Amino acid sequence: MTPHGHFNWNELVTRDAERVKRFYQEQIGWSYEGRPLPGGGTYWVATMDGTPVAGIYEVCGPEFASMPDNWMPYLAVDDVDARVAKAVAAGVKLVKPIFEIPNVGRLAVLMLPGGAAMGWITPASNQV
Repeated sequence: MTPHGHFNWNELVTRDAERVKRFYQEQIGWSYEGRPLPGGGTYWVATMDGTPVAGIYEVCGPEFASMPDNWMPYLAVDDVDARVAKAVAAGVKLVKPIFEIPNVGRLAVLMLPGGAAMGWITPASNQV
């Protein structure tokens, strides 16, 4: 399990997953495993030598028209519920409330002072 305070995952949000996948495959050597998303679409897990290294999530719709492609880092925390409550009390904006992904963990997306977005995750106990 990723220790508290260490980066756990990185996820690229894009409007053109195929273009991005080609780029990282050609430049870095990533391979991909597709996983269906609830409600449709595919979440692409990038792998290097069989080890997951990042995710690629395609977005569409007018609400994303002005958003550039961007990387979302996820920081491992020991208790996402307690840490998010403390951060919100200190003025951090909760962009996406705490949610759970089975076998992955409990996550939240925050807008930090200065405008940087970041995910926090308490990894599932079976995740490495």
